[in-house]
Amino acid sequence: LQNFLCYTCKEYVEDLAKVPKAFLQEANVRLIVIGQSSYHHIKPFCSLTGYTHEMYVDPQREIYKTLGMKRGEGNNISVRSPHVKSNTLLGSIRSIWRAMTGPAFDFQGDPAQQGGALILGPGNEVHFLHLDKNRLDHVPINTVLQLAGVKTVNFTDKPQIIDI
Repeated sequence: LQNFLCYTCKEYVEDLAKVPKAFLQEANVRLIVIGQSSYHHIKPFCSLTGYTHEMYVDPQREIYKTLGMKRGEGNNISVRSPHVKSNTLLGSIRSIWRAMTGPAFDFQGDPAQQGGALILGPGNEVHFLHLDKNRLDHVPINTVLQLAGVKTVNFTDKPQIIDI
């Protein structure tokens, strides 16, 4: 995650929460989210997003540094995550509101830190690594699921049309 107050990260994790545990178990895969804040933000963030898979924190951002994740926004803002539903203005207002109603001066992570996605293991072998260039540059969740051998998920609220 970029940080726990980031609206794009919140909306991405809301979609990660829709990945059934049974899909992960069938493929022998663990889904882990890492944030860069204090551990006491995990429970409220999971309650907010509905996320029930594993979540850890790295307040010193050691994992981010080791993986070469960037700080600051890249130039390619035209990239847009399919999992972000809010427009920039409304999403930013919601993030600011969450910051204002939370503990004073607790920004829940470095707002300039970018996140990413990786498929790791077994062991320390990295099979896939995507470093976000900006807060909207999340790799589509189904892409990661496919690469990890996990069944994909329908993230739209629209009913599927099945031709018979």
